Amino acid sequence: MTENNHVVYILKCNDGSLYTGYTNNLEHRVRMHEEGKGAKYTRGRGPFQIVYVERFASKTEAMRKEYEIKQLTRKEKFRMIRDKLKEVMSHADSKKL
Repeated sequence: MTENNHVVYILKCNDGSLYTGYTNNLEHRVRMHEEGKGAKYTRGRGPFQIVYVERFASKTEAMRKEYEIKQLTRKEKFRMIRDKLKEVMSHADSKKL
């Protein structure tokens, strides 16, 4: 049984900026960001909105994806977020049938 507990996430900060990170416990990590104990970049930029989450079976895969995302421009990141949302929504719509 494979656990997909390696997570790459993107937070939209209160100032409109985006932060990309990796964790194996998303709820705890977001709480740390909210408390100002997360990444230095996010301190003072809350509250945050989770706008992207992708789960992986291995830390290596997740770290690779995090690196890929961090190489994208802001516009490309928003496009990726939008595409993922469309995918989730179409999947949800197909389950209603």
